[in-house]
Amino acid sequence: MIVFGIAGWSGSGKTTLIEKLIPCFNARGLAVSVIKHAHHGFDLDKPGKDSYRHREAGASQVLMLSNDRWVLMHELRGAPEPTLEEQLRVLSPCDVVLIEGFKAAPVPKIEVHRPAHGKPPLWLENPHVVGVAADVPLDCPLPLLPLNEPDEIVRFIIEYASRHES
Repeated sequence: MIVFGIAGWSGSGKTTLIEKLIPCFNARGLAVSVIKHAHHGFDLDKPGKDSYRHREAGASQVLMLSNDRWVLMHELRGAPEPTLEEQLRVLSPCDVVLIEGFKAAPVPKIEVHRPAHGKPPLWLENPHVVGVAADVPLDCPLPLLPLNEPDEIVRFIIEYASRHES
């Protein structure tokens, strides 16, 4: 299984890039899962709905399913946030896991960098960044990938993963 991060500052285009990468992996016959780390709390549920009421009543887990999808919501209730490794074990088998967030996790990452945003590059301080996707030329010691060419980025990820298999 390929595990690869997409890192960058807020608003850099991480989610948009992942959205473009998934169909490129799928076209190669690879099943993709995504783990997204949110810095702030989030809720998939709506107040008043049954599942929301079950969680509010104190359930640790609520599994909702239909003939289209299922979701398992787990309330931490003060417990520590699970590690990336723990989250990877929860996923169903797949070929590729793309990770958005978890900047410090020891997995290879592509940084989405847009100099126009005025933020410093992450690759200067993050040893896990192995490539940079940008929409303009950059002076960077790492492989520079064309942000608007997701097939090129997918090719880089697959080649990188094949060279660094454990």
